Order: sequence, then structure tokens, then C-alpha cells
Amino acid sequence: MNNKNSLKQNMVYEEQFKYDNLNPMQKEAVLTTKGPVLVLAGAGSGKTRVLTHRFAYLVEEKGVSPYNILAITFTNKAAREMKERIENLLGDYYRGLWVSTFHSACVRILRMEIDKLGFEKNFVIYDTMDQQVVMKECLRELNLDEETLQPRVVLGAIGRAKDQLIAPDDYESEFGDDFRNKRISKLYKMYQDKLKRNNALDFDDLIMKTVRLFQTNPMVLRYYQNKFEYILVDEFQDTNMAQYTLVSLLAREHGNLCVVGDDDQSIYGWRGADIRNILGFEGDFPDARVIKLEQNYRSTRSILDAANMVVANNIDRKIKKLWTDNQNGEIIQYYQGNNEYDEADFIASTIEKLNYKENRPYSQFAVLYRTNAQSRVIEEMLMKNGIPYRIYSGIRFYDRREIKDILAYLRAIENPADDVSVKRVINVPKRGIGAKSVERFERYADANGESFFTALLNVEKIQGQSRVEIQTNKFTDLVMFLRERRNEMTVTDIVEKIYEESGYIDTLLEEDKIEAESRIENLKEFLSLTKDFDENAEEKTLEGFLARTSLETTMDEDEDNINTVSLMTFHSAKGLEFPIVFMSGMEEGIFPSYMSIQENNEEEERRLCYVGITRAKEKLYISHAIQRTLYGRTNRNDISRFVGEIPEKLIDIDRPYNRKKEVKKMQTSPLFTGAMMHREKEPKQDFDPNRIKAGTKIKHPEFGVGTVISVVEKILTIAFPNAGIKKISSDFVKLEIVR
Repeated sequence: MNNKNSLKQNMVYEEQFKYDNLNPMQKEAVLTTKGPVLVLAGAGSGKTRVLTHRFAYLVEEKGVSPYNILAITFTNKAAREMKERIENLLGDYYRGLWVSTFHSACVRILRMEIDKLGFEKNFVIYDTMDQQVVMKECLRELNLDEETLQPRVVLGAIGRAKDQLIAPDDYESEFGDDFRNKRISKLYKMYQDKLKRNNALDFDDLIMKTVRLFQTNPMVLRYYQNKFEYILVDEFQDTNMAQYTLVSLLAREHGNLCVVGDDDQSIYGWRGADIRNILGFEGDFPDARVIKLEQNYRSTRSILDAANMVVANNIDRKIKKLWTDNQNGEIIQYYQGNNEYDEADFIASTIEKLNYKENRPYSQFAVLYRTNAQSRVIEEMLMKNGIPYRIYSGIRFYDRREIKDILAYLRAIENPADDVSVKRVINVPKRGIGAKSVERFERYADANGESFFTALLNVEKIQGQSRVEIQTNKFTDLVMFLRERRNEMTVTDIVEKIYEESGYIDTLLEEDKIEAESRIENLKEFLSLTKDFDENAEEKTLEGFLARTSLETTMDEDEDNINTVSLMTFHSAKGLEFPIVFMSGMEEGIFPSYMSIQENNEEEERRLCYVGITRAKEKLYISHAIQRTLYGRTNRNDISRFVGEIPEKLIDIDRPYNRKKEVKKMQTSPLFTGAMMHREKEPKQDFDPNRIKAGTKIKHPEFGVGTVISVVEKILTIAFPNAGIKKISSDFVKLEIVR
């Protein structure tokens, strides 16, 4: 009994310490639980800490069931972090909490309720490539030219309509009845009909269909309104109309809606985010409590003061001013390059200097740019200096061809009515079912109002298909065999069976090419994912696995603890922080961009600049080029207006960074001199690019020995066993031919 009392007393002390550890405004945001609350959380002010502690406080102090709280954020990575923090506060014995992204929460609701909208509960979620396949079919059936109406452009217009909850029947009246919009309206209707027939939704449908479900089924809405007694929304400044409508509907019963965001970091207007949601929150909820988190824990005072002064020039914003107890730190360093190569050389040499002089690991550096095209020259200079880097962009793991093929197999097994997935793999690997055979199956399916897979099952009835009957039956037998056993088998077992019976990996092995080896490695890595799912997922079903993979995002890949310089756009940098940041290309026409100036969207560009500045913790470098060649054009640009908005005392704008003196200092410093002496002692390699051809073994100083795949001028494409395929310039990197 005494032990129990002692344990209880210790828990009370622990809880008091837990909440007393918050600053006064954070604590107010946590303890204000009733009614609508708007938490204006400045950059680096601890908003995730507030959200997670608020969740824990509701459970521990207010006695709210954690299953009656809905916590929503935007990325899977952020949702995982929030869930982990909540588990650390409450204990990991809570399973199945409603802590997720908007889209994941909607999938979870639709899996239980979508039959009320006429869909089967085992619906599939189409990704970008699947959408384009369907849209191309629509264009072909309406005899419309893909060059005039590109599938990607049409899908973008449809996606924007869905963000605004505009249905196909309302598209024309909302956007006009001109020639183009009339065509898009017809395509929108046909596209949605095809999705319905395939029992599929696209990514934008998830929220729109959930809102539609609530608006047309009062009993369903009432159930979820009662269930979610408290609602927490992160990154509220990034919500669009559909997302705002969703949370407003759910919060209507109890009114306990807490939104956390920063209008100064609203930078996604181009993809549907509506800053009016956060700026107008008090108008929609007149009794809302507004709490400002203005203490920054990330940056030095100099960096923070510069950010405040820049964003203060915006008119449409909530008044707040970040402050910090951190030290003043260095003022912002400024460099004016003669051209983009000079600017990039400054960035590379400064990184190298700090790496040698201050023993800074490369992972502490980030280089930001407004457009991806600016990265090319920066990459060249980093390679020339032997500085490892990575770019936050590129093809997702799930978008690689072989992974999409296996996912299509899994989707076909879960839902044979999914025509897109079935068509993708009917002849993968090649089994003699060509385009003409596929057309015959399509005609049969259309004539009989059946799915493509049903047509495959009736292969013997289709004239002219006897030649491919055996292979078609092998395919459908495999799909039906695994479909019937999918609830008894693990996802890993299903995938391994696909590999074995389809001959996918055997076909790649027969190719005996480096590219094929890389694809096989990816397929093996896919099994790592399925095994992790089979061991740790709450819902260990094929349906659950497909839902999870469909919701993965590019930035969710965990690339922490890699000692490389990070290159990324300003948009990609949001939510990240680095000790040392370079803001490159700070020129009129680049940042702010010409388009933003023409569209009178300067304020969002300024918010983007604010995001860039506040990524830096210790040091910030701003640079621009007097002359820059970009997109094949050479221009002389003025320095960005945003740089001019930083007070002189916070930036050495009148005393440009004297890199020549710094280089001289580097050359005479003991550490640098020792490194250079070490390099001079290394024997020179007799490397002749003209002797290089496909199949040559090459040794790279970082990646080790690899095999050359191709040579274009002096650019070598090399496959390394442990580093994958890399493109390397022989001018910039010291290579050695392995004899």
C-alpha cells in the first residue's frame, strides 16, 4: 500500500514537472482546453511540444479518453513524431490513436463508411501515374488531343477543384464555359466515373469524399462529432478549403477546436493552401482564445531580428514578434558574386573552410535556392571541392518502376476491378499478351459492362485470343489464388509468391545488367518494408499495407545521420533546421520570382524568405550574383528587395564578405596546410578518360570500386555495390582505373 502511495506521489511530482517545464505561453496553450483556441506559433517556438502536451493533459488531468481526441497534421513524418512524443508522455500501451495526417484520418473513416457513397470498402487509392493512365483513356475516348489538353494539366485543374469542394457537375459554372473549361468539365465527369467503376479514389478524393459523406449522412456526421470531443490541428496555415470544412464540421458539436499555426509561414498558396483560414479564424469562431508563442528556441538574436524585420513588411498577417534568450551570435554574412559560378565557389569554399577550421560535419550545412534549376552549378562546385551532398528531391522509392509494378500486383489481388493496376501488370514481366490482345480484352469488357479482369477470366470466349489463353490463365490463376488466401497470408508471403510465380526477379536476373541488379536490390528492400509492416502494423492486412504505402510522401524518407551537405528549395526546407544555412540567388526575378511579382504575390514570397532565414540556428550566409545564366538566358539582376529589408546592423551589406583574404588564411592555417601537404604526398594517378568504356572498373575516393555503365563526354555513370548508381565528372573527382 505504501509502495502504491509512493508511486502515485512520484507520478504527481512527475506530472507537475512535466507541465511546469513549459514556458508561460506554452502552458496557457496546453491548459486552455474548452472552446476554440488559436495558437499562433512562431518559427522554433515549440508548437509540437504544445500539441503533444495538450493531448497528454486532456487524458491525464481532464480524464478524456485518448480515443475521443483527433490530432491532425500534414505529413506522415510529422504524424509519426507526434505519436511517438504522445506515447512517451502517456506510455506506449495506447494503440490506434487518431493521430495522423488529414488524408490518413479520412482513409480510416472511409474504410468504415464509404459504402454509403456507393463504393466498396476495399477501394484502392490511385497515385499520380495511375491518374494519368485513367485521364489518357478519357482523352482518347473523347477524341481529344493530349498535346492540347495534357493529362497532367487537366488533373491539376481537377485537383484544385476538389480542394475547393467543387463537384464535376458544378465545374463549368464555377470556372466558366469557355472552350477549355467545357472540355475539362467533361473530362472531370468521365474521370470520376472511371474511378467509381474501378472502385478507386485519387489522393484529392479522400478529403472531398469524407466531407461529402458527412454532408449527405447526418447520422454518420453526428457519430464522429460525438466521438471527437477534442480536435487538434497542426500547421493550420497550410489548410485548404476542403480541410477547413472537414474540421469545422467535426468541431460543430463540442466546439473544442484547437488550431496551431503561423501565418508568417504560409507558403503553399500555389497548391491550394488558403491563408484566410488562419487570418479569419476569429471571425468564424468569435469566442476563440488567441495565444501567441513568440519565444524562439532555435536561432541567435541576430538571425531572429533579421527575420522579424523582413516579415514585418507584410500587411496581411497577425502581429507578433519572435524573441529569444539565445546569444546574439554573428551578423549575417553577405557575398556578391560576379556570376553563378563565383557564388557557388564561395559557398563551396566557405563550407570547406568551416569543415577544416571549426571541425563542422557536412550535415550541419544547408544550401537553399528558389528553383531546382539553380542547384546544378552548386552541385558542380561541391563536386569539384570533393564535398559530399544530397538533394531533397527526386523519385520516391514507391515511384520506381519495379516497386510500382509489385504494388499494382497487390492492388489487383485486393481489388480485381482495379483496371489500371491489372492493365499495368498483365504483361509484366513479358508473357506474350501484347497491345492488340489488351485492346480485344478492353472491347469485350466495354461491350459487356464488365471489368478488364473479368474479360481476362473469359479469355476462351474472346475470338482470336487462343494464342495467349495459357498465359492469361496463368496470370488470373495467380491473382485469384492469392486473393482467396490474402487474409491468411502475411504481406511478405504474398509478395514472395508474386516474385516466384510471375518470374519477375528471374527475368531481371536473365538481363544480367547493372540496372537490373539495382532493380532487384529495390525489390529486396521492398520485402524489408513488408516484413516491418507484418511485425509492427496494427492492421496486418493487405488492405492496410496498400493504404499505408499510398499515403507515403517524398519528405517522409528518413535521411538523418548522413554526413552530407543538404541542398534544397526554400519550400522543401520548411520544418527543418540547420546550424549553418546559405540562402543563394537572392536576386530580383529569382527571389522574389518574376511570376510572383507579375501576380502580385510578393507577400507569400516574403513569407518564404522568412522561412529560409529562420532555418538557421547559428550562422546565415546570403549571396547573389551580378550576372546569372538560368534556363539558357543570361541576365543582370538587382539584389533582392528582401535583402534590403534587413537592417544594416544585422548584415554586412556594406562590407561584402572578403573571400580572398579568407582563402589566404585557410592556406596558412596549420590544419589546412597539413591537409594540403597530405594531398601533395599522394601519388598522382595516370587517369585517361579516353580509356574508359562500359565495364571498366573505377575506384572512387568515397564510394569505393564500381563498374562503369556509360560514358558521355567526361560524365561517367558508375554502379557502386554499396552506394548505387552515380553520375560523376572525371574533371571534378579523383578517379582511378582498377586493373
